[in-house]
Amino acid sequence: MRLVEVYNTFSSADAHLICSSLQSAGFGARVANELSTLSLEGYAVASGGIRVLVPEEEFEEARALIEQKPNDPDEPAQAP
Repeated sequence: MRLVEVYNTFSSADAHLICSSLQSAGFGARVANELSTLSLEGYAVASGGIRVLVPEEEFEEARALIEQKPNDPDEPAQAP
């Protein structure tokens, strides 16, 4: 199983929020490079940021989920 980057950020909280959203939707998401990005003070860009990875075969669906606009709180939730 080859993992590919579906999301990249410099915020640990953002990465974990995206990862949790993907996992709750059934994707095999993982966070990578978090420790190296956070421990290289001033060099976070050089580390490539915090990456959210999914299996290659899940990439398209995971990316579509990330790009979805959040639902309006007054509208009923839509099934994927």
